[in-house]
Amino acid sequence: MQFDPVLISPRQQAMTQAGFWRHQTINHFMAQALQNCPEHVAVVAHRSDVAEPVRLTYRLLDQKVDRITRGLTSLGVGHSDVVSWQLPNWWEFIALALACARIGAVANPIMPIFRQRELKFMLDFGESKVFIVPKSYKGFDYEAMANGMRGDLPFLQHLVVLNGEGDNSFETLLLGDDTPAFTGTGLTADDVVLLMYTSGTTGEPKGVMHSSNTLFANLHAFIETYGLTQKDVILGASPMAHLTGFGYLAMIPLILNATTVLQDIWEPRQALELIREEHITFSMASSPFVADLCAAAEAGGPVSDQFANFCCAGAPIPPVLIERARKVLGLAVSSAWGMTECGAVTITEPHRTNQKSGTTDGRPVAGIELKVVGVDGDSLPVGETGKLYARGSSMFAGYLKRPHLNATDAEGWFDTGDLAFLDAEGYVRINGRSKDIIIRGGENIPVLEIENLLYKHPAVAMVAIVGYPDARLGERACAFVTVKPGHSFSMEEMGRYLSENQVTRQYHPERLELMEDLPKTPSGKLQKFKLRDNAKAFGTTA
Repeated sequence: MQFDPVLISPRQQAMTQAGFWRHQTINHFMAQALQNCPEHVAVVAHRSDVAEPVRLTYRLLDQKVDRITRGLTSLGVGHSDVVSWQLPNWWEFIALALACARIGAVANPIMPIFRQRELKFMLDFGESKVFIVPKSYKGFDYEAMANGMRGDLPFLQHLVVLNGEGDNSFETLLLGDDTPAFTGTGLTADDVVLLMYTSGTTGEPKGVMHSSNTLFANLHAFIETYGLTQKDVILGASPMAHLTGFGYLAMIPLILNATTVLQDIWEPRQALELIREEHITFSMASSPFVADLCAAAEAGGPVSDQFANFCCAGAPIPPVLIERARKVLGLAVSSAWGMTECGAVTITEPHRTNQKSGTTDGRPVAGIELKVVGVDGDSLPVGETGKLYARGSSMFAGYLKRPHLNATDAEGWFDTGDLAFLDAEGYVRINGRSKDIIIRGGENIPVLEIENLLYKHPAVAMVAIVGYPDARLGERACAFVTVKPGHSFSMEEMGRYLSENQVTRQYHPERLELMEDLPKTPSGKLQKFKLRDNAKAFGTTA
């Protein structure tokens, strides 16, 4: 694979001189830990199907990473090769990311919720050389699914099964003792280190490329905003195959030489127990996680006075939830906004949570600029809504094989696709999206893709999917459908059809409304805003 990170070189000199690009990779921070604190606990991995957690000091983690590095090399993985994995929050996830960095390979974590439809595209488009899956997770047979796709993936050379029973098991291929020593050169800070797919509106995901410089610029700014140190213990419950989990719950603890505690299946009562037992101080996830923790504590779950800060991203946080978390958990919940393309670039500082988190999505961290522009392209004054643009140190390296979609002008301004306004202090509020997506529990639902698929159903004449408010998940999806004469369509049929077409359950609309016609302009353009207004009646608020 030949990567073309076209957005790197125009920023290299300025970002380096400003100190935002430090030209360090994760290999630097692992070496630092081995020198300064080899017996400090790096990872505590709690698995739902295993009684005791796996505890790895930095020394033990390094030994695991060394073996995986040699194992991947023996499979032919070299510099710039893509290694994909579809794993939960297990220690092997972190070890794989570190092993890829040692080789100079490109890490491509994929959410466990995805099935054949999404996976075939991602693995083929990224030309993945190795694909690693669990034998099973949450009762689903990933090995059988992956084997069924092999014929459609010409670039894939190896399927590796974690907890597998055959010769292609993770334990045999990547943790074996007989693999040769690694002698490669690793990666530079401007090499593509991470490929992560983001849900789009064009019917296909876009492959976001990050270098160590672009990724770590934001992580360092994040660390400074929260004052995180090696003494912090971070809860990793949000999926690490999202940038939130990968960057802030996996990489930040390693940068700090601190500890991350992994939870593979979200269970709020257990999370409270882990927070108390493991002395957790910080976490980051979407607002449903906070609501669940509050409910579990109100139901008698333990509360820890060490759990001080929670960064909430993915959707606006209801002010009532911020106050509830403060009263029930003693927790400061900070709002944040970001994208896979740029990380969490706006944050409400912990000491401003009461004043700002309920009404804004934070303000830019060091190295990031924002502007809001009107239809004429001019910057808008405070309080006026327009298109949100961002530029700076943590902006991505470009979209894989699609530089024409990078949406970045000659001055480095990236069109986020969001509508927003700025207040007098520079805090931003996202109050609309020009991209047609729904954010359900922090997960972007690619509306256009699901609509296009439903249009192919023999009973569907027209379809429009919009979001409606939900107290826990932020949004749910409602499909407004008109049916062809002589046909019928139901919620059950919609679910069956989407499942038959291998659409992950998280993308299925939770509600179906059958209509005689959908609202349109005189020119025939669909008026989704009217459907959104109708759908508000279905919602719940905290």
